[in-house]
Amino acid sequence: MAGLPLATAEACDANPHLILNGELRALQPIFQIYGRRQVFSGPIVTLKVFEDNVLVREFLEEKGNGRVLVVDGGGSMRCAILGGNPVQQAQNNGWAGIIVNGCIRDVDEINGCDIGVRALGSHPMKANKKGYGEKHVPVNIAGTRICDGEWLYADSDGILISRTEISV
Repeated sequence: MAGLPLATAEACDANPHLILNGELRALQPIFQIYGRRQVFSGPIVTLKVFEDNVLVREFLEEKGNGRVLVVDGGGSMRCAILGGNPVQQAQNNGWAGIIVNGCIRDVDEINGCDIGVRALGSHPMKANKKGYGEKHVPVNIAGTRICDGEWLYADSDGILISRTEISV
């Protein structure tokens, strides 16, 4: 991330026209904050899975190059689709952050990682390993449609999605 981190509140105040035309959207405040990196941003990679984490792990084994993985887990609260080992790998591979519309586990381990993680909550049960899911597809999370290649900005105030990279 070049320069100073973008504050989401300032970005909203400075770009009312982008909000009006739908190019800048805020996710509903449904996510818990995990990981040591409270502020993060980057280009989005999308993934759609349900109670299965094979594709999540595959993505995080790749070089992140400052990207943010947005995982639509269907909002499932029945198991965790992300745990400590893949998050550690994501940190080591240069991912900026991971957003999970679902649950995580190994919270203490994840909170020790220098990466931004947002999820609905934590759950001790692990996910299936069948490899079902879709990569690079538009997902609908927290009241917002998110597409591969858009930009995500997260801080303590919330999460913004932008069609293009923005600066204040």
